[in-house]
Amino acid sequence: MSAKIIDGKAIAADLRAEVAAEVKRLAGAHGLQPGLAVVLIGDNPASKSYVGSKARALLEVGMRPFDFYLPATTSEAELLALVEKLNADANVNGILVQLPLPPQINTARVIASIEPDKDVDGFHPLNAGRLMSGLPALVPCTPVACLKLIKTVYKSLVGVDALMIGRSHIVGNPLSQVLLNENATVTVAHTHTRHLPDLCKRAELMCVAIGCAEFIRGDWIKPGATVIDVGINRVSVGGKSRIVGDVNFSEAVKVAGAITPVPGGVGPMTIVCLLVNTLRAACMQAGLPPPAV
Repeated sequence: MSAKIIDGKAIAADLRAEVAAEVKRLAGAHGLQPGLAVVLIGDNPASKSYVGSKARALLEVGMRPFDFYLPATTSEAELLALVEKLNADANVNGILVQLPLPPQINTARVIASIEPDKDVDGFHPLNAGRLMSGLPALVPCTPVACLKLIKTVYKSLVGVDALMIGRSHIVGNPLSQVLLNENATVTVAHTHTRHLPDLCKRAELMCVAIGCAEFIRGDWIKPGATVIDVGINRVSVGGKSRIVGDVNFSEAVKVAGAITPVPGGVGPMTIVCLLVNTLRAACMQAGLPPPAV
């Protein structure tokens, strides 16, 4: 058996085209051009590259990027003052403060300072509470991306036996709630869970976000199961560096029914889902119905 490869790049390209069409429609019908402010502190090359890719993605779909590059010595007070300014700017529909922040800044305090309706990362406690309560919320981009990928395999998740391996507030916890809201039957596990292989072997749908390279082995997977691998881990093989997921892909692809590759699976979709969240935020702030993407 060889699994269907869930092509995140191709699915992301289709979704990006839908977002661009919706942005064009909003501009023509309401004079609305969504804008996203991204704040980066420090000179981390990987973060700079990531922020640059977000800016390019925004321009491609007709949105406005507002990028702020601040020195690593920026104080918490200075960052909070910038967030307050962006909260009050009607041209800015979404605010994303790139994590991690330097040690002199309290991350939780900064996240809580962002206007919840502009919190396109979905990390604000109010958005987390809304999600847990089944209320409309801006949901973290990676869980949104995972659900969209899952729905290319399942028309309905009602009653599906789903296993979420990972419990972070960025992916694991919100994704488990997203799946519950779709009426899946969800078990949450992690690297300290006893008898984890046995739990894996019964799951129809497995989502993995633990940051451990190739931790999940092929013989743990139920034949025909769908596997969503969120992990991004850099490993060295034969003196060369490469990116792998949290699932041993070469083993899993022989057992699973469908699987996301790493790279090329969840990653491309996450950036596009940031655009989706920005679009949703803009519509919310303008008093318009949610976009059809």
